[in-house]
Amino acid sequence: MNAPSTTIRKGRKYDDVLEGARRVFMTDGFEGASVDDIARAAGVSKATLYSYFPDKRLLFIEVATTECALQAEKGISDIDMTAPPREVLTRTGKHFLSFILSQLGGQIFRICVAESDRFPEIGQAFYKSGPMLIRDVMIHYFNGAMERGELRMDDPGLAADQFAELCKADLWTKKVFGIQREFAADEITRIVDGAVDTFLARYGV
Repeated sequence: MNAPSTTIRKGRKYDDVLEGARRVFMTDGFEGASVDDIARAAGVSKATLYSYFPDKRLLFIEVATTECALQAEKGISDIDMTAPPREVLTRTGKHFLSFILSQLGGQIFRICVAESDRFPEIGQAFYKSGPMLIRDVMIHYFNGAMERGELRMDDPGLAADQFAELCKADLWTKKVFGIQREFAADEITRIVDGAVDTFLARYGV
């Protein structure tokens, strides 16, 4: 699976291939995932697997971006973007933090970081499918909130980045370094509430 092709074909076995690959990548990582194991997990032949994804990088990118996009879209669809800032920020922060602290979110992040030096397109695709999508939505929300007189800021993009970093305080560091693996709802609430209070102290009207 080292061909440089960037072509992805979708057909009736596409979802099976994607789900099988997701299970293998999350267990074995990008480097450890073998074509044989992915094909077996997907219930398809190697020839079928190659016909969909001629390059393992393409397959992992598709798995990672699909998962991140689903999570981002789920979080966005559940939020009323005309609601007051505290409500929008709290719900967005909890969804964001819950995903990056989840087993799936952590595994995707670690694999993307581990492989991004050799294959920068993996990290770039991950960023575009999740973090950048959420960032763009928050910028759009901030602009609307400023028009309604609810927020005041000069750089909505910077503010979106700052809010994401505030939500990663304490727990994300523990997750990355393996200090803590499970996180209770009240721990997430504590961090997000603190992030929202700090953010509104700076940008609230």
